[in-house]
Amino acid sequence: MIGNKWDDILKSEFESEYFIKLNGFLAEEYKNKIIYPKKENIYNALKLTPPDKVRIVILGQDPYINPGEAHGLAFSMGEGIKIPPSLKNIYKELNADLGVDIPKTGNLVSWAEQGVLLLNTVLTVEAGKSNSHAKKGWEKFTDHIIKYLGEKNNPIVFILWGKNAQSKEQLITNPKHLILKAPHPSPLSASTGFFGCGHFSRANKFLSENGLEAIDWGSVDKNK
Repeated sequence: MIGNKWDDILKSEFESEYFIKLNGFLAEEYKNKIIYPKKENIYNALKLTPPDKVRIVILGQDPYINPGEAHGLAFSMGEGIKIPPSLKNIYKELNADLGVDIPKTGNLVSWAEQGVLLLNTVLTVEAGKSNSHAKKGWEKFTDHIIKYLGEKNNPIVFILWGKNAQSKEQLITNPKHLILKAPHPSPLSASTGFFGCGHFSRANKFLSENGLEAIDWGSVDKNK
């Protein structure tokens, strides 16, 4: 289904009763409504960042709800689409933290390819209706992913922005990992502690201290 080692790790989930029920729900939703992202993009985060390549996890809530935006990566969006406020604020913090030029695109594939798992806790949504696919089974599925990574022995940085992401902290049980928490980058909360959190530099410092290659956060606009 995914095409890498995630298939083995998630085999029991794919075969479980709740996931079969979730698939039935999604089949009807895609048939009768406009659902984001496209079916083929639902698992992009896992396809682009195999389990053995994960160095950083950034948790989002659910996909963007407008046309052309969602493509299976948390906070990321398709090319040529207007960058939404939360991602603009992420870029502002990146610029303030590391001096990286503010990217002109919202497509974060280059981060995913370097080992940044951009995982939403719910992987699909009905057009125009945030959280419309919450509590349908996706949370159990993504909790399994977070728990698996949270138990691993190789050091990983977990970046938890906002209360939804921070509710998953209990799944991250290995003390070798670094957990970074801040308010959500939404305009409603960014000024209450997201700006100035320094998560990009702190994550890279932790990776370097553990003998791992730092993330080139400024890679977004390269090769465009």
